[in-house]
Amino acid sequence: MPSDAARETEEGFTSEGAARVMAAACRSAGLDSGGARLIRLGENALFRLAAHPVIVRIARSTDYLPSVRREVAVSRWLAEEGFPAARTVDDLEQPVVVAGRPVTFWHLVEEGDRKPTYGELGGLLRDLHAMRLPAGLELPAYDAFGRTDLRVEKATGIPEDDREFLRKRGRELRDRLAELHFDSPRGPVHGDAHVQNLMVDSGGRALLIDFEGFSHDHPEWDLMVTATEHHSLGWQTAEQYAAFVGAYGRDLRDWEGFPVLRGIQEFHMTTWLMQNIAEGPAVAEEYARRIASLRDDDAPRNWQPG
Repeated sequence: MPSDAARETEEGFTSEGAARVMAAACRSAGLDSGGARLIRLGENALFRLAAHPVIVRIARSTDYLPSVRREVAVSRWLAEEGFPAARTVDDLEQPVVVAGRPVTFWHLVEEGDRKPTYGELGGLLRDLHAMRLPAGLELPAYDAFGRTDLRVEKATGIPEDDREFLRKRGRELRDRLAELHFDSPRGPVHGDAHVQNLMVDSGGRALLIDFEGFSHDHPEWDLMVTATEHHSLGWQTAEQYAAFVGAYGRDLRDWEGFPVLRGIQEFHMTTWLMQNIAEGPAVAEEYARRIASLRDDDAPRNWQPG
């Protein structure tokens, strides 16, 4: 009979398998997992515990362990600085590995009655980019392609022609990036800076969440997400994007390097969604829409948030 770790690897990263990992991690931490609810399955699985004000976050494999450890270290730094951000549960070992999945525990953010704004996102990024890293917190350079290669090679249920196209697109984007010149100084970068990575607590304060992509690099990497979502996808109104630009103080679309970063962001968004096509027909249809438009640079991106 295969071990739990082997069984989870064979089954892939599913909501059912993640629930088993969550329950085992909670047992090891002395937490009650009864009634826990899955609130997101994407790059990670997130569960909200019913018995404790805690979020359990599960990464896909030990390939992700360095970034998970970095998340914990960044959370502790931001807490020391008083920066409005999510907090780890400090009296628990962080992270733990269960069945080959790194697991961390976070204080539940009691959400308020409104959504975060693009102005708040721009303001938090402005403040973050102005900070200096403390001695002892070692952050890597931003990995522009992150886990895209891993996703392309490990994805199941996609046509092999898609896989080969994505390999080629990744090589082309790397070549274009190698020729790009950045004028901005390096500093702390969130690495996945979209408005869904903000939460508003019950006191009305916007908090930054999700630190696994934190790095030390050029701030343009944090601006490319919202600029691409607005320019390519139309996911923000003109007023929302203007609030973002006004709070931050810069519109990335004015930079000659924006088309390259836009291409990289679209590549990320497509390979991210591709991981979960087995979750249902809606995800599979959205992936098909995205991959088709990537094959035609001039085609409209009628993508839906996923």
